[in-house]
Amino acid sequence: MPGDASFRRYERLSLGDARAMLMDAPPPQEDVGPFLRVARWLDANGIRVPEILAEDEARGLILLEDLGKARMRDYLDQWPDDEVEVYRAAVDTLVRLHQLPPGPFLDYSMSEYQRELGLFTEWYCPAQGLQVDVEGYKAAWLPVLGSVLPRQRSGVTVLRDYHAENIMLMGTLQKQGLLDFQDALVGHPAYDLVSLLQDARRDVSQEIEAVMFDHYREQAGVDGAEFLADYARLGAQRNAKIVGIFVRLWRRDGKPRYLEMIPRVWKLLERDLSHPALAPVADWFDRNIPRTLREASGGSFDA
Repeated sequence: MPGDASFRRYERLSLGDARAMLMDAPPPQEDVGPFLRVARWLDANGIRVPEILAEDEARGLILLEDLGKARMRDYLDQWPDDEVEVYRAAVDTLVRLHQLPPGPFLDYSMSEYQRELGLFTEWYCPAQGLQVDVEGYKAAWLPVLGSVLPRQRSGVTVLRDYHAENIMLMGTLQKQGLLDFQDALVGHPAYDLVSLLQDARRDVSQEIEAVMFDHYREQAGVDGAEFLADYARLGAQRNAKIVGIFVRLWRRDGKPRYLEMIPRVWKLLERDLSHPALAPVADWFDRNIPRTLREASGGSFDA
């Protein structure tokens, strides 16, 4: 199967009528321990994930149930008229997950938010030849994310990569299985909603985003205005991080195909920055990132 942004590889196996998936996550670049722990917790709490058939943690090998080939992204490319129904089911999965007590995972701390944000100044800015105020960047985020932290206690399980390429459709549009959740933390319920509706890999219209945002809010019973502000805060954090990651995948890992996704992510970042809750960060961008780059959705890269 096509690889992802990590060092993991996946192969489909068959033996007669039996089917399985082999995850090959070679140490020391990868550690399958977190995947196994999160998978077992999700399964024990009624969230559909691949069954673990066998494992060799020391060698980074896991034999998994094959959830099929109907990936949400590919299905919607072929059947776009089903978009509302498919996204509604994905949002409902988040609602169920967020109704559970948070899993036994680390907190999404300020230091982790800032570590991720540093990928933008560490990788994107040098790739564009920019000398920026790194300390000012960190300082601008402190009040923005500092207001989020009290509202993410006691927290929900945050999968951190919940989007259309990691959701499998299994027989019906409502029956969905999840992949790629090994980085789970305990954090804010808006984070995975942002990941789903501000998808770096697939265009989601603002109309669909608004409808699904309201559907989540109604089902989860959260305050609209404050939740929308946190959604923008975490959207900006996530999208700035992703821009940095995609440049790193190109420059460090030799994967230039991720560069073509940056304009989509950049446009989402600009939308999030327009929310008043992002004023300190928006001011930093105004002072440090040239308007020409911003108007070019992040600029071009010599790939």
